[in-house]
Amino acid sequence: MTFDVSQLAAYPPMLILIGMGCVILLGETFIRGTSRTGLAWIGVGACVASLVAIIAEWPDAATPTTHFNGMLTVDRMSLYLDAAFVLSAALTLLFAPPYLKEQRFEFGEFYALVLLGTAGMMMVVHSTSLVSLLIGIETMSLAAYVLTGSWRRSLRSAEGAMKYFLLGAFATSFLVYGIALIYGTTGGELTYAGIASKVGTASQSPLFYLGEYFVLVALVFKVAAVPFHMWAPDAYEGAPTPVTGFMAAGVKAAAFGAIVRILGTAFSSPLMVFDFTGWASALSVLAVLTMTVGNLAAIRQDNVKRMLAYSSIAHAGYLLIGVVAGGLGVASATPAVLFYLVAYTFMTLGSFGVVAWIGNRSDERLYIDDWAGLASSRPAVALAMTIFLLSLGGVPPMGGFFAKFYLFRAAMEAPQLYWLVVVGVLNSMVSIYYYLRIIVAMYFRDPVRPLVPTDGTSMRAGLLLTAVVVVLLGVFPGTFVDWASVVK
Repeated sequence: MTFDVSQLAAYPPMLILIGMGCVILLGETFIRGTSRTGLAWIGVGACVASLVAIIAEWPDAATPTTHFNGMLTVDRMSLYLDAAFVLSAALTLLFAPPYLKEQRFEFGEFYALVLLGTAGMMMVVHSTSLVSLLIGIETMSLAAYVLTGSWRRSLRSAEGAMKYFLLGAFATSFLVYGIALIYGTTGGELTYAGIASKVGTASQSPLFYLGEYFVLVALVFKVAAVPFHMWAPDAYEGAPTPVTGFMAAGVKAAAFGAIVRILGTAFSSPLMVFDFTGWASALSVLAVLTMTVGNLAAIRQDNVKRMLAYSSIAHAGYLLIGVVAGGLGVASATPAVLFYLVAYTFMTLGSFGVVAWIGNRSDERLYIDDWAGLASSRPAVALAMTIFLLSLGGVPPMGGFFAKFYLFRAAMEAPQLYWLVVVGVLNSMVSIYYYLRIIVAMYFRDPVRPLVPTDGTSMRAGLLLTAVVVVLLGVFPGTFVDWASVVK
């Protein structure tokens, strides 16, 4: 097997992030003093350049092309998600400098890891081979593990990183074992197309189904679906808050991109979807459990980061409805999932951005009671948080409402999923309760103590950008859905 290095030219967004990540790592060694904010702006510049490269590639991506012997592809689905990853990285780099400086652990490698982790996310969604999928997941995950534990003096950060790493390694073992079983039962196939071509013969072996489900276990772990969600609350709570938003948005979007692609190609045979061992029924049950457990657990939380962590779990359940609908042949399901992922990226990053903003080194204000009276002292920030929370709850006319609308409408095209849509709507109604708890505290309670936030120009810019985009997603949802609808 030979590789033509010139094929790397087809992946400029990924190469830009990797190259600038290395530049930041090198530059960090020559910087004296405590302030490394300039490195963050280099990272933001890399994200902008990568986004420009994505836009430039978009017209040609109407015709998908594969490279490196079928291991990677460039198509509009991958570029659509690439744009979400790049924007999530840029927003993380805007939120991080004031927060890191306030908490006194501003290390240059932080910004490099954000870029390298984003490059890993890109590889995950470009992958059309189990080998490149594994490489992409590990690149993304190793960056996430280190970022989670980057708050070196915090025991919570160390604990969250350790739990995330141990359970992540456990999930990776499932992925590797699943790859081995699929490789053996298909006669040496590793590309998605090759696996699909051998399903007829490979499906006669129970080991093939076992390998398929091992791969799915590894992927649903990354989206924190029940019962593989145990790591999420502790990792999200312990990680530095900008990192929490980056993990909740970027890692989840990458994993769902991989799920959509692998189920839509390698395991798209009706035998794999509808048979008694089919994944559609299994993911339907998983969707119900994930939505319900996530929302019910979130109701009980007083810690805002843990509440948003369980909320993130619930949103994975909603997205699984779209994945199942796509497997049942609903053409509008994949665009609905992609639009949901974009909307979820901005409202999640924005909400965690506000959590990072509201506290300081001596008082993080992580509990709902700590948010009392925020609207009276900082009305603009309270309004931004209200926009994010209402969008997460699916209240019109925010972007989150239309994300759920398109997702549930797609699922309704498959009569056998009516019951799943009903469960999803009921869970959305339940989620409104715990989102409103924060809004009530901000607007209808008196402050408990003076507010001394972690402020900064870049953080304000990030909050403004996310709030505006969430509103635009609600005002012009058709435009974003049309972009997702041309994905092939």
